[in-house]
Amino acid sequence: MNASVAHIGIAVPSIRDALSFYRDILGIAPEPGETADGATIVSLQFGDVDVELLEPADTSSPVAKFLAKRGPGIHHICYRVADLDAALARCRAAGYQLVDETPRRGAGGRRIAFLHPKSTNGILLELTE
Repeated sequence: MNASVAHIGIAVPSIRDALSFYRDILGIAPEPGETADGATIVSLQFGDVDVELLEPADTSSPVAKFLAKRGPGIHHICYRVADLDAALARCRAAGYQLVDETPRRGAGGRRIAFLHPKSTNGILLELTE
């Protein structure tokens, strides 16, 4: 399997406010919300790629810190890989800085791991299977 884009995470101060564009203008129905990593997450399907709206569930969450520092916008891009453990091993061998040394559970119970933006040209990258 080749890598593909799984989703794009967008940090927003209010999912309710952000949803109006996707629902009312684009006609996309949101998936039920869930909570992970200190954020409320609502997914919107755009074909094979989802857009995840990320609203901080508490002020100390990574999304809250992102919003405080940068404001609303693209938080991360998630790539789907065939073998997450092998991809992380290749990242380590190539010198990429990992946020997650080992995979953990993210939204939807999926195994995920993040790569630090300092080693990925300024973009927070998430890998998932």
